Amino acid sequence: MPFHKEMKHVAYYMGKAAHGGDLLEEITALCTARGITLGRVEALGALKKAHLGYYDQDAREYRFLEINKPLEIAILVGNVSVKDGKPFVHAHVTLSDREHRAYGGHLGPGCEVFACEFVLQAFDGPQLTRVFDQQTGLPLWDEG
Repeated sequence: MPFHKEMKHVAYYMGKAAHGGDLLEEITALCTARGITLGRVEALGALKKAHLGYYDQDAREYRFLEINKPLEIAILVGNVSVKDGKPFVHAHVTLSDREHRAYGGHLGPGCEVFACEFVLQAFDGPQLTRVFDQQTGLPLWDEG
């Protein structure tokens, strides 16, 4: 049976990220300020530039791609848990350029906001803490 825990909805926060801000830092800062350590995030909008990650399973490390041009955020979806005692936002994003080519991957630091609206859903329930997983080399939720 897959690992799972039951959560209860506490609150929704809707807002917009600051023009020129770092998208990952903006969402993480809101979580820190509101004490959100368990949640879900969605966003849409546009970026001035992006920094996307792909996890190389053989090398067991992230490979990042810099995209230095305007991009639409078609969808961003992610979660909030705890890593190293602090709120940790893990999100994936699909972006498109003016030719409608799509780019996707792990939301990395360095995604500069042009305009972005988000919804952050906070939960209450057993804490999900990220710990190093030997099998994958990733910081995954602890099942304990």
